[in-house]
Amino acid sequence: MRQLDGEVVGIHGVSVIRSGNLLLDGVDWGIGRGERWVLLGPNGSGKTTLVAIASTYMWPSRGSVSLLGNVVGSVDVRELRRHIGIVSASLEDRIPPQLTARQVVVAGATGAITPWWDRPARATEDKAAELLDVVGCSALRDRRFELLSSGEKQRVQIARCLMVEPSLLLLDEPAAGLDLGAREQLAVLLAHLNADPGLAATIVVTHHVEEIASGTTHAIVLRSGRVVAAGPVAETVTGPILSEAFGLALRVERVGDRFVAQAQR
Repeated sequence: MRQLDGEVVGIHGVSVIRSGNLLLDGVDWGIGRGERWVLLGPNGSGKTTLVAIASTYMWPSRGSVSLLGNVVGSVDVRELRRHIGIVSASLEDRIPPQLTARQVVVAGATGAITPWWDRPARATEDKAAELLDVVGCSALRDRRFELLSSGEKQRVQIARCLMVEPSLLLLDEPAAGLDLGAREQLAVLLAHLNADPGLAATIVVTHHVEEIASGTTHAIVLRSGRVVAAGPVAETVTGPILSEAFGLALRVERVGDRFVAQAQR
C-alpha cells in the first residue's frame, strides 16, 4: 500500500445523500501528518457522517476521498483500516465485558475485538503494559472491562488503538458521558499525546470547546452538512464562527491553553 509523507486524509467535494437527505454538502478537508484536529458542530451538523467518510466506513455520493496517499475505492479498504485507530461508543459496546483491560489492549495488536486463542508474544504483552502506563491505567490491567469507569474505558480504548501505531487516530466524542474529573483526566491525556511528535494525525469529535485539549493544532466547524470554517485552531474556534455554526451569539475565550464558550447576554 502506497503511503505519502504529506496528506493523511484528503476529502474533495464530498456530498453524502441518504434516504433523500443531504448529510454533507460539498465538503473539502485535508489533514496533514502530525496535525491535531478537532471537529466541532451542533447535533445534526454532519460530524458523525464526516468521520465515517474519513475512516472509510461510509462512501460519498459525490466527490473523492484519499487516505494515506491512496484513493478510496482503488485499494482494499481492509488494508487502509489497519492504519486507523478508532475510539467510539459503538466500539466500546462490542468489547466483551469479561475481558480484562490488558486483554482489550492486547487484542488491539491485530485489530480484533477479542484476543486470538494463541498466546500473544512477549513483545505484544510488554507493549500493552507500556501503553496502559501511558494512559494512566497500569493499575487496572487485570480489572474486567465492565468494571471500569467511563473515563477508564475511554483511556483503555485509546491504549488499544495505539497498539498498531496508526497513521490516523479518530476519537468520536471521547468525553461524552464523562463527569468533570474524568473529562479533565482525558484532556490531560490527549494533551500528552498531542505533544508526542511521533503520534498519528488525530481527529477529536466534540460539541464542546471546553473539551479541546492543549496541543490541538486545527479545527473544522460544521453546520447543516457544510463547512463553516477550517484551519488553525486559534483562527477557527472563535465567537463569530461558532455563533454562525450553533445559531446563537457566543463569546469564546482562551483560558491558558484551553477554550471556554458562553452565550452573550
